[in-house]
This record gives sequence, structure tokens and C-alpha cells, in this order.
Amino acid sequence: MRIEIRISGFGGQGVGLAGSILGKAIAIHDGREAVMTQAYGPEARGGASSANIVAADRPIDYPFVQHPDILVALSQEAYTKFRPDARPKALILIDDDLVNPFDEDRPFGIPATRLAEELGQRIVTNMVMLGFFTAVTDVVSRAAMEEAIKSSVKDKFVELNLSAFTIGFEFHRSGYTHE
Repeated sequence: MRIEIRISGFGGQGVGLAGSILGKAIAIHDGREAVMTQAYGPEARGGASSANIVAADRPIDYPFVQHPDILVALSQEAYTKFRPDARPKALILIDDDLVNPFDEDRPFGIPATRLAEELGQRIVTNMVMLGFFTAVTDVVSRAAMEEAIKSSVKDKFVELNLSAFTIGFEFHRSGYTHE
């Protein structure tokens, strides 16, 4: 099993942290192989960014994502830029308040930014999306993700980040259906 994942958005959305947490959860807490690389535009905030994770059940000989099996898009610019590289039958997850998908796509959508704002902290949009990702895919366990979050964010923000993760996870579990 080898799966290529691209988490994309714009600078300031915590895309790199989301990728790091996902990679840590897979490699350390679920005991499989994972490698993460990231890319971002010349702007520190506002430019397109991506975190690219390769997960496998055997050693990874090529660590770069070429054609994602899963694409997570937190912004329209990221979706438009990275969708053409994803596999035709890729699983697509979007912030459906911010991304208008191509007509041929049938993505899983969550109002991640809005749900984060309802928590009072837009900055945890990435954790809402990670919760949703965990519920929708079979890539990583919930327990592994929660442990990775606990060990990746400052102690004073652990509770907030875990709450955001749970909201994203429960959004899918609460009867959300894919169109």
C-alpha cells in the first residue's frame, strides 16, 4: 500500500502543521512508513502552500507526491492549482465555503473555516479538516491523530486543537452524506 496525499491551501492556514501532524500520526502512532515535504509560494501568508505526505506499509523509496490519491483543498487557488495533478479518481476533500469544485468532481465538503470560527479561532481550520480527513478516509486512526496533535502543539492550545479535530471528525459521523 502506497498512498499519496496533498493538503493544500494558502499561507497562514496551517497546511504545513497539518501535514506534519498527519505524517507523525501515521509513522509514529500507527507504526507505518510516512514522509512529508512541503511547498509554499514566495509570500509568507496568502500564497499557495501544500504539504505532501506519502504513506506506505513498506519503506518509501520515492518520497515525493506526484499524483495525489487524496487532495485536501482549503482554498480555491489551491484547488485550482493542485487538482490537475491529482489522480482522476482521487478522493477530494474541500472547505466547501471557500472552494467551488470542477463540474466533474464530487468532493467531500465541510465548512471547516466556519466551524473553526464558531470555536472562536479561525486558526484551527486545519484541525477541523484533519478530523474530517480522519473520519472520511481509512489512512490513519483517530487515536493516532489525537496523540500526534497532543505532541505537536503547545500545551495551552492542545484542548482547542483537539476540540477542532473532534468537530471535523463528528461532522462526517453525524450523518453527513457525500453527494
